[in-house]
Amino acid sequence: MTKTATATTRKSNARRVLRDRTRSNRASARLTRRGVGSLATHVMAAGATRKEASTVASSLRKSVAKLAIVGTVGRTYSEHKSPTVTRYTTAQVAAAAKLYRPRKAEYKAIAARIINRAFGA
Repeated sequence: MTKTATATTRKSNARRVLRDRTRSNRASARLTRRGVGSLATHVMAAGATRKEASTVASSLRKSVAKLAIVGTVGRTYSEHKSPTVTRYTTAQVAAAAKLYRPRKAEYKAIAARIINRAFGA
């Protein structure tokens, strides 16, 4: 019984890792193609999961407001909705990430990856 449970757990973990990598690669490609993206897109391109991306993006919004960074306002069209979104360049997000001071080690690593992505280090 436990042998089957561990095999199932391993498969679900492998699927989760694959989903996260796919999401990260697609976000990165989208940023490379378009040049701008939402804060959550930049965070996902740095390798965060969806939950981590929403948490870090909401904290980065505070840093963006403190720095008075103005992004490009636009609309996104999905599922019969068209919410207003603000898109930022990689350099703008890196500036906000420098001001961002997270406590958790995972979030510190994400902020460092955002900065490294912007400056090519």
